[in-house]
Amino acid sequence: MTQHLTTIDRLRIEYTVWRLDSLLYDLRWRSRVAKRREVRANLHAAAADVGTTEALRGLGGVRRMAAEYLAAEYGDWGRRPLWTTGVVCMLVVQFGSYALVEAGRSAFTAGVLAAHPHPQGTYHWGGIPYLSADATVTFTGGGHSSLGGAFTPLVYLGMLAALVAGARLWRLLPPVRRDRATLPAATEPAGGAR
Repeated sequence: MTQHLTTIDRLRIEYTVWRLDSLLYDLRWRSRVAKRREVRANLHAAAADVGTTEALRGLGGVRRMAAEYLAAEYGDWGRRPLWTTGVVCMLVVQFGSYALVEAGRSAFTAGVLAAHPHPQGTYHWGGIPYLSADATVTFTGGGHSSLGGAFTPLVYLGMLAALVAGARLWRLLPPVRRDRATLPAATEPAGGAR
């Protein structure tokens, strides 16, 4: 017997589907979308047959289902790092640092041009502390060129930290066993001496 799904029933199904989706963020995007669509279609079909309450009860726990999906995708070993996210985070740090250095160098050049409308010679820019090295800006004729202003090692450390945090590289470490064996209880010395 087919039952008509009310708005409340559809909202309950959507809530369950999105709860499951929130637990599947370790999966790739396409895989997550496919699983979300599959569960939604199955719940709608089951709810039409046996009712929404019974369909949601038959689904079992959302956390258990998410753990099964993750185990099916990655095996029992567990979650994998997100390399794409790590590389994107690293590039954001790199391009952000580059934009700051270029803005500083452009501001220095604009300052020299504001002080001397037709400058000639070489000017020294101290760079941005902890972000870029010193640079020299050379004005000849109507143009200018700059040399230097490379990133400091701190920028490269920031890029590495962004990669580690974005990709969640700590997932590559072997899992810590939670069921550690307990040490045997201390025994009293022979003869009851204390």
